[in-house]
Amino acid sequence: MRLPGRWKTALAAVMLAGLSPTQAGEILSLRITKQGQVELTFESDRGTTYEVQGSEDLQSFSLLTRLQGAEGKTRVLVDNPTGGVPDRRFFKVRPRELPPAPTWFRSYGGSREESHGHYILACEDGGYLQVGETGFLPDTRILAVKIDASGNLAWRQEYSNRTTGASGHGTYNLGNSVVEITDGYLIVGAINRNSAVLKVDKRTGVARFVRTHSNGGYDAYEHLVVTDDGMVAVGYTNAEDRENTFFAEGRGYLAFLDPDGNKAEGRSLRDDLAQAYRIASHGDALIVSGLAWNEDDNLDFRVLKLDAGGAPAWSRRYGGDRDDHCFGMDLASDGAIFLTGHTLSGTQNWQTYTMKLDQQGVVQWERKRGNPRGFDPRFIHDEAWGVRATPDGGCILTAGTGDEYRSYSETIGSDQSDQWEVYVIKYGPAGELEWEATYEAEEGDWAGEDLALTQDGGVIIAVDDSQFGFLKLPSW
Repeated sequence: MRLPGRWKTALAAVMLAGLSPTQAGEILSLRITKQGQVELTFESDRGTTYEVQGSEDLQSFSLLTRLQGAEGKTRVLVDNPTGGVPDRRFFKVRPRELPPAPTWFRSYGGSREESHGHYILACEDGGYLQVGETGFLPDTRILAVKIDASGNLAWRQEYSNRTTGASGHGTYNLGNSVVEITDGYLIVGAINRNSAVLKVDKRTGVARFVRTHSNGGYDAYEHLVVTDDGMVAVGYTNAEDRENTFFAEGRGYLAFLDPDGNKAEGRSLRDDLAQAYRIASHGDALIVSGLAWNEDDNLDFRVLKLDAGGAPAWSRRYGGDRDDHCFGMDLASDGAIFLTGHTLSGTQNWQTYTMKLDQQGVVQWERKRGNPRGFDPRFIHDEAWGVRATPDGGCILTAGTGDEYRSYSETIGSDQSDQWEVYVIKYGPAGELEWEATYEAEEGDWAGEDLALTQDGGVIIAVDDSQFGFLKLPSW
C-alpha cells in the first residue's frame, strides 16, 4: 500500500516509541487501515496484560486500550483519539504491573505548620489539583495546590476571609472538594463557619468569585455537581463537633445554586442524613451519599436518589450493628454506585467497607478488608476515604492503615504498626480482590485521603503526610 507523506511521518513516529528489542511490548509493525485506525503488532507473552498508549508530543501519553497478550506476538487495532490520521502520532506498549510501583511522589504545604488535603482532581490539562486546609481548626485557611503531569508545582493558593474579602473573623475555613468546569475550578467548603463555593482561575488559582451561605449554625458544603441550570451542592448544617474536618455530627443539607454560586433554594436532609458527603448525577437523577444515624445512635451508610428538582425517589440504608462511616462515592458509566468508608460492624477494629449498588440501590456485593501488613487486628485502623469506578466495571479505593494506641506497637521485619501507610485496594466487577498494596514514607506517616484515575491509565493519590502529598501510580 502506498501512503501519503503525512502517513509515513505517523509511521516513523510510532516506531520511535517502541521498547528495546529485548523487552516484551516492543512494537514490531503497524499499518493504518482504510478506516483510519492504527493496527499495531507487538512482541508479547501469554497471560500478560498490556497497555497501549498514544501521544502527540512524547510528553503526555493517554491510555488507549488494555488487552491480554498472546504468545509471541499480539495484534491490536486502536482508534486515533483526535480523529483522522495526524501528522505526528506516537504510541507505546507497556506491560501492566500489579501491584504498581509508584512513579513519583511530591509534597507541598501551605503557610501553616501542617496542611491536610481532602480531595484530588485529575484535570483536563493532565495536571492534578488537591484541596483541603492549612492549619488546625478553628484557625484554618483553605489550601489549593495545582501540579503538572510530572508533579511540578503549577500554583498554590490559600483562601480565607482575608484573601477573599468575606466578612468575619477569618476562622473555620474548610476546603472539602473541587470540580472542573470550562473556565475554572469550583471549590466548596466553608468560610468563617458558613457554607462556601469559590470559582478560581485555572492558570493561577486566583478567586474569580466567592459566595458564602449561612445555612444554619456551623455549616459547610462537602461536594457539588454541575447541572444544566447551575449547581447542586450537599453538606451539613448545625455542626455539633466544630473541630472535626470529616464528620461534624450535624444535619444533612442540599442547595440549588445558579451558575454564579448564588443560592436559589435549600432544603434540609436531616431525616435521612447527618452529613451529606457526596453527590453525583446520572441522567435526570441526583445521587447523594453520606452518614445517617440509626436507632442505636450508631452511624450507617445512606444513599438517596432524587429527581432533578430534589424530590425523593428512594432512600436506602446500609451497614451493621455498629458504626459504618461512608465517605467515598462514585458512579460507573451504567449508573452503578460504588461506596466506600470504614466499619466496626463485624470487625475487631476499623476496616475498609466497600460496596457496589445497582441503579435502584440494591446491593450487588459488599466487602470488608483490612490489616494488610498482618499486625494484631484489634489495634489496626483501616480508614477509607475515596473510591473511583474503573472502566472494567470494578473500583479502586484508598485508605490509611496503622495503629493509634500508646499501649501497642508491633514490628514485623522492618515494618512498624504505628507507622501509617497508604493502603490501596482494587476490586473487580464482581467484587473479587484483584490486588492490594501499601505504600510507605521514608520517614513519618502517610495516609491515603482520596484518589483519581489519570489520563495515562494510572492513579493519583492524595496523601496526608502533614502536607499535601501527591503519589502517582502507573496503573490500576
